[in-house]
Amino acid sequence: MAYNERSKHITQGVARSPNRAMYYALGYEAADFDKPMIGIANGHSTITPCNAGLQPLADAAVAAVKAAGANPQIFGTPTISDGMSMGTEGMKYSLVSREVIADSIETCVQGQWMDGVLVLGGCDKNMPGGLIGICRANVPAIYVYGGTIKPGRWKGQDLSIVSSFEAVGAFMAGKMSQEDFDGIERNACPTTGSCGGMYTANTMSSSFEALGISLMFSSNMANPDREKIDSTAESARVLVEAVKKNIRPSDIVTRKSIENAVALIMATGGSTNAVLHYLAIAHAANVEWTLDDFERIRRKVPVICDLKPSGKYMAVDLHAAGGVPQVLKLLLNAGLLHGECMTITGRTMAEELADVPDQPRADQDVIRTLDKALYREGHLAILKGNLATEGAVAKITGLKQPVITGPARVFEDEQSALEAILADKIVAGDVLVLRYLGPKGGPGMPEMLAPTSAIIGRGLGDSVGLITDGRFSGGTWGMVVGHVTPEAYEGGTIALVQEGDEITIDAHRQLIQLNVEEAEIERRRAQWVRPPERYTRGVLSKFAKLARSASEGAATG
Repeated sequence: MAYNERSKHITQGVARSPNRAMYYALGYEAADFDKPMIGIANGHSTITPCNAGLQPLADAAVAAVKAAGANPQIFGTPTISDGMSMGTEGMKYSLVSREVIADSIETCVQGQWMDGVLVLGGCDKNMPGGLIGICRANVPAIYVYGGTIKPGRWKGQDLSIVSSFEAVGAFMAGKMSQEDFDGIERNACPTTGSCGGMYTANTMSSSFEALGISLMFSSNMANPDREKIDSTAESARVLVEAVKKNIRPSDIVTRKSIENAVALIMATGGSTNAVLHYLAIAHAANVEWTLDDFERIRRKVPVICDLKPSGKYMAVDLHAAGGVPQVLKLLLNAGLLHGECMTITGRTMAEELADVPDQPRADQDVIRTLDKALYREGHLAILKGNLATEGAVAKITGLKQPVITGPARVFEDEQSALEAILADKIVAGDVLVLRYLGPKGGPGMPEMLAPTSAIIGRGLGDSVGLITDGRFSGGTWGMVVGHVTPEAYEGGTIALVQEGDEITIDAHRQLIQLNVEEAEIERRRAQWVRPPERYTRGVLSKFAKLARSASEGAATG
């Protein structure tokens, strides 16, 4: 239904009097019932610096909606801080929060019969959760990212939250002084805003520009800066116009626009989590999309942005260098972007990029031209083999040699693996296997930033492999392979690995292989017994029962 059919269905329908009475309690006047009702899904909370700076943006959105002749209806969405819950049992709730956010938005938008919705979020799962909810509700919608954090500084070096995690490994290995360890910890996060590299939050927000569901130039602004408030107000004005024109998510989120988003992710060296999230987003949007599609895009699109975690620069540096639009213009000119895709403004992607320079500025080296790419092909490789017959995801940038064959070091949880790394029980050539951490087995598919950062901090990033049916933080880099499917809890081959088995990770051949005779693997499979559920009630139990495989985005809806 268009807006005059949706909101008026409530305020002027058969049950007109009681419905109108409740709106009058909210301060409505008679003329307000002819205006669109715009939801503001506000992710503000003081749980995390990622979301602690959202309320001024929500206030700006409310004021702009009113000024544009519509009625704002604000409601809350939850968040979980990945950085704060990392390495704890709380991390299992992170991916679950994506589904809770999506459910919250769908429930409020549909339950209150809103005409449009502006979703405002910060931390990692806010973006995919918000977009999944947007796609399910399918009313005119825009996503407003709360903005990135500004870099910390210590002794002349830029810092991010990942600096703190990597410092733990270096300090425990005796490679860092107490002064530097304390200095990094205290200065890594100097402002509000989401983690500052091309980690998951900035990856997803940047891709939303390419998707067309967020305004150009909006995704890498710093949260404390005035331009973020101004951009939010403009987003609200654009949304009200989209409601009048009835531009819906189903007009914007298509197979071609998802290709644009994934191309941007490859070009910027984005997070492995984007693979999981775009599988779930495509499912919510009824778009056919598989792991093989990521590989298809990867082979065409080079990495042209030098961004952390495997590069030098932060999201604010990308913004200053020309932002996502500059990267998109390079891809468009190279025939790697679908310029005809519709955006929330009602203009096509090509029209949005018409005034963006054809070449990046010469006084920056954050964004490179395609002929001077950091890597000829994209960095998010889909690996398969007897250890991951349905696929696994590897980030292959920043490695001197993305191939390893070595003995398996098997762990049933993250904490025991971290303890082994910090106790110097993991040596060059080892391949860590962290299992029973998938969507059902974790449950919740927690991220492994603590052990991977400890590996980097100990100088083993190029010589130790790690595979898991769990996830990795957007801040992770190294010889790591995640999202292994089928997961251990479902009887995948990763459940059958024994200490000392030889494992090969070969990004060149896109291979992840257990080098054990097939007959022996089948003998072990016949003896395997599924472990008992870790949670039998509550939200984690619900997620474990409903979640699809990681190869299908671990979606529940």
